[in-house]
Amino acid sequence: MKILAFAASNSRHSINKRLVSYAATYFKNHDFGNHDVELIDIHDYEMPIFSVDREQESGIPEQAHQFYNKIGAADALLISFAEHNGNYTTAYKNLFDWTSRINQKVYQGKPAVLLATSPGPGGGRNVLASAKTSAPHFTMEVKADLSIPRFYDNFDVENSRISNSEIQAQLEAVLAQLNG
Repeated sequence: MKILAFAASNSRHSINKRLVSYAATYFKNHDFGNHDVELIDIHDYEMPIFSVDREQESGIPEQAHQFYNKIGAADALLISFAEHNGNYTTAYKNLFDWTSRINQKVYQGKPAVLLATSPGPGGGRNVLASAKTSAPHFTMEVKADLSIPRFYDNFDVENSRISNSEIQAQLEAVLAQLNG
């Protein structure tokens, strides 16, 4: 199974990148059969801000096609959403908007596990709820999701791992949903 993993953030220091990177190692460290996890950085897919005028003048940028094709080549998705003011990051929303112009079925029917974290007690719950609610409209099959509050209290940054055993067990349970 080929899993495409990414954080919906373009920050080099994103805690959601740390979380999705850690989660991706789960498939390498557990005997779930043959899993190939490709971890991408949406920073590599930055494009001008979407507008219909820009699309009419210049077409859809190549980066949107590349991102769409990455999703198409995967068997499953693992996404960790950063939350900015209760919503998607601007970088992810722009990438998503451009990609949806190729095909509104952006996620191409792929099963997915959705994660979110934040430094505060909300754990990115709002953006996670938004992603889950809109997923069926863009043909994503959400298998499981997990919001992790207080990232720095629950993640050992120095050793790049979850430090809270209860959250670790929850993470393992949601990741296992991509195996079935």
